[in-house]
Amino acid sequence: MHQHNGLKTAALLGLLSALILLAGRAIGGQGGLVIALVIALGVNGFSYFYSDKLALRSMRAYPVSQVEQPRLYAMVAELAASMRIPMPRLYISPTEAPNAFATGRNPRNAAVCCTEGIMQLLDERELRGVLGHELAHVGNRDILISSIAATLATVITFLAHMAQMAAIFGGFGGRDDEDGPGLLGGLMFAIVGPIAAGLIQMAISRSREYQADASGAQVTGDPLALASALRKLEMGVQARPLVEDPKLAPTSSLMIANPFRGGGGIGKLFSTHPPMADRIARLEAMAGYPR
Repeated sequence: MHQHNGLKTAALLGLLSALILLAGRAIGGQGGLVIALVIALGVNGFSYFYSDKLALRSMRAYPVSQVEQPRLYAMVAELAASMRIPMPRLYISPTEAPNAFATGRNPRNAAVCCTEGIMQLLDERELRGVLGHELAHVGNRDILISSIAATLATVITFLAHMAQMAAIFGGFGGRDDEDGPGLLGGLMFAIVGPIAAGLIQMAISRSREYQADASGAQVTGDPLALASALRKLEMGVQARPLVEDPKLAPTSSLMIANPFRGGGGIGKLFSTHPPMADRIARLEAMAGYPR
């Protein structure tokens, strides 16, 4: 399971890289590619280094100590020791929407945040399962992986805009030779490129969620606890979703459950979270439950 998810993530990152090479061919030069890479590294580098502050601020989270949350602190400390990672900072978000997330660019700068809603909704065993999932994200360095994916996707989107402008203003020079795709190829990439990049980026996010489920369940030794927590969270989010806000979009992808009311149809393709039913089925399979 772990190896499969790791290989899938590597393959998806490879696809994003291949799209960038196609983009370079589409615009017929390396200058735009370098500019796009510099901009993407700047934008996503800032997000990477300050992701913890941005996410915690968006949820109005406040830090808690061992004295204030002794049971929560004890569970996280025990799981962190089992995973051989530093003890992360602990935060509580004053919202009734049940959820949790981990953030931070590396294990030494990690933070784990639980909402007041999830603290009320789950029992101690289920909460431990959720915390195992979140610490698995820290141990697996998923913030770094998602930042790399975001950088590559940003480069592709930028180059797609360049390809569109080049096609409109004749930047392709009407070439029909074998060295370039010409006007039609440039326009096709301008339309399809960002969509493909978005789909691949979402697939990477879903792959990392499956990985965190498996890693967390292995550390806690209790996959059914996380499965039970996911069932409650699915119902809890539907009953008390977060109000959709563009400022919360980056943080929502970090959360263990999609904090907004789920949609159907084509919207599922762009979801950062796998279907709860699939996640629960995988966890039950880990516990030896027949399907």
